[in-house]
Order: sequence, then structure tokens, then C-alpha cells
Amino acid sequence: MDGGDSEIGGGLLKVSDIRVGVLFIEGTNCEDESVAYFRVLGARAEKVHLKQLTGDVPREMRRRLEDYDILMIPGGFAAGDYVRAGTIFAARIKWKLQDGIVEFVEAGKPIFGVCNGFQVLVEMGLLPALGGTLLETPEAVLAINDSSHYECRPSLLKQENRGVCAFVSKIPRGRVLKVISAHAEGKILFPRDREKKILKELIRNDQIVFRYVDDRGRYAGYPWCPSGATYNIAALCNRDGNVFGIQPHPERCFFRYLHPDWTREDGGDGLGDGALVFQSVLDYVSRKF
Repeated sequence: MDGGDSEIGGGLLKVSDIRVGVLFIEGTNCEDESVAYFRVLGARAEKVHLKQLTGDVPREMRRRLEDYDILMIPGGFAAGDYVRAGTIFAARIKWKLQDGIVEFVEAGKPIFGVCNGFQVLVEMGLLPALGGTLLETPEAVLAINDSSHYECRPSLLKQENRGVCAFVSKIPRGRVLKVISAHAEGKILFPRDREKKILKELIRNDQIVFRYVDDRGRYAGYPWCPSGATYNIAALCNRDGNVFGIQPHPERCFFRYLHPDWTREDGGDGLGDGALVFQSVLDYVSRKF
């Protein structure tokens, strides 16, 4: 099942040399699975607590941002999602690591936020990042779903990106993936007085990566779009394509047998739709560095 260097990449950096840090604090989840899946594909992945990066641990446990080629912020309810989903985690990162994060992004290294991780990237000002690498004031918010409750269901996502995003290099434009939504605050909103302008800019910059669709590939409302997100947006990237936030969980359908319909189709023992996101970013790093 190992993707190995022969199936991904072909650039200067071997997949087996790519270092992935999956960042966690109290309340995050799926960090263990995410580490395991990057390892399945051949990368060197490890969990890293925020305090290991900020230096608030014994010296032998410390890590540096520059130790990693990819940084992932997984899902969950970091710090209990108090104030607003992702706000506290974002503030703690910016407090001590803001300059390092900016350097990381501007070096072209990818940052990957899933669900709560997407919320963190928005709260940090890394997404949509229309006015720079990292903004002081967020340009969007992930608000409570239209249903006013937690939604956990399979979702269909249509790949909309024309080529900017590092996380879809192995996913043809127009392809529909089946992934798992599991969130209470997944509705992306923009300031009302700027919403149309922001959407036009996101489209022009090729920053919209996935949109929710129904089983016929049409943009549709609830339950196909479980949150009521503006423009059915399920995933965004920054202008350079190396910061990526996705609301549903690709890691929860990394293997085909994790899909809800896996017994009805052939190939139940192979990789699932979610693996394509992991493979794409490894391919990007392999070719770029």
C-alpha cells in the first residue's frame, strides 16, 4: 500500500525525505490517522505539539518550523472552540510563530488545514489572504451551519481549481470526490458589503478549490451542502496555492473501505478519494524542492 517514490513525484526531493508535521493541541483529532496516512505514502510524518514549536517544553522535545516541508493542522475542537471555532488555536500560533509561519508560506511550503484546521487558517488570516500572506484581521468566518447543529455525513466535492492549488495536482478539474463532512461551524461567510467583490476575486485568482455538489454533479443546497456555505465553498487556497483549507475530512476516506458505499463497488481494498489530496501535496513538494 506504500505509495513510494516511484508513484509520486519524480523531482529533486524523494517522498521518503519529505518531512510532515501534524500540529496539535488539546481538543484536536485525527492527528494520529493523518500521520499514519502520510507514512503510508512514504513520507516522514510526526505529531508535533504547538508547545514543541514555541519552545515551551524541555530542550530535547523542541522542534522548529524549518524542520518540516509540510505543516498540517487537523480537525477537532481545539481549545474547546471557545470564542469561535479555531480562534484560540489561531491566536496561540500567531502569538509566538507569526514570523516563522510567514517565512514558511513565502518559501512555498504547504500548509494543510482540515475542518477545524481550516477554521484556524481563516482565523489566522492565512485564508483567503487576498491582501497579503497573513492578515491581522480575518477576511472570512466559518459560522454555524444553517441547520444549527453538527452535521456528519458523506459529501460530494467538485474540483474547481484550474491549476494553482498544490493539493489537487493529481485531481482533474471537474472530478467529484466523496469525502466525509463532520462539523458544526462549516458555513464560510464573507463581509456582506464585500461578498460579491471577494467572490469575484477568489474566482479570478483561482482560489476556490472544491464546491459541494449533489449526486448529479449540480450545485445544490442542504443536505448536499451541509453547512449552507457561501457559493457552496468547501475548500479554498491562498493566491500561491500552497495554503489550503478544506472543511470536510479527506483523511476519513483515505482508504476505499472507509467510504460509506465501499461494499457496493470494486476496489474496496485500495486507496480512497481522500488519498488524492495527500498524494497531490507530496507530489508538489517533491517537484518543487
